Amino acid sequence: MYNIHNKKVVLAMSGGLDSTTLCGWYLDHGYQVYPIIFNYGSKHNKYENQAAIKICDFWRLDYKFIKLDFMKNIAKSNLMIGGGDIPEGHYKDENMKLTVVPGRNLIFASILASYAESIEADIIALGVHAGDHSIYPDCRPEFITALKDVVKISTDWKIDVAVPFLNRTKDQVLKAGLSLRRIMVPYLMTRTCYKDQELSCGKCGSCIERLEAFKINGKVDPVNYQDYQEHTITITYESNMVKNSTFKDLFHKAIYEQGQDALNMLTKGIVSIKNFYPDK
Repeated sequence: MYNIHNKKVVLAMSGGLDSTTLCGWYLDHGYQVYPIIFNYGSKHNKYENQAAIKICDFWRLDYKFIKLDFMKNIAKSNLMIGGGDIPEGHYKDENMKLTVVPGRNLIFASILASYAESIEADIIALGVHAGDHSIYPDCRPEFITALKDVVKISTDWKIDVAVPFLNRTKDQVLKAGLSLRRIMVPYLMTRTCYKDQELSCGKCGSCIERLEAFKINGKVDPVNYQDYQEHTITITYESNMVKNSTFKDLFHKAIYEQGQDALNMLTKGIVSIKNFYPDK
């Protein structure tokens, strides 16, 4: 599909469901992944960035953190600091267009391509999916087609643009992440909400789309939401039963400090988690 020489990929890591699934997908396929985390002045950037860094540390990935301070001075959007309120309602509603950040993916892709060429990677990858097409112009197939040509020409045909989820809906992206064979995607660590608050609101279009994706896949979203109590589960560990204990209370430290090894241990029968995380 792509002209692969060394299986290196550079991707934008937002800390959200899509980019985290994209990262896991490439790791599962044996790639060396080089994430870039962008701070571009959005209201939820603080929480996105925290999530992205934790996820990169979880997978022991060497990431770059790029500040794009100029964007808050030139890009008009309700998503940006100083912009209007984040609209609530379904992702497909007309008011979600207020969250478009002009030129965002074009700017991101230029930086990804520069880094990719510098480290002799062959691919830059974006986590855009079919649910983005109607709202965001720089997520549509025609944009991606043009971007592929621009990146190839600007890098003297060294770099391809990959968008594995371009024609998949949000629930199909999640299904792909849940179906990986070698890598467990830490959805507990991800941040999707657009609002400037610590807990996800559960009401903005981004939250609603995410919640629907988990529901369609028959799974419980592991993150905490405003106005919702933290999910309680029953955990069995070495024949000791601990009832109504939260995943966060018992295993938060182990997961964050031990990363993939700890999560693999949890899913291989040493610890069984019911009605919380996908069965493996």
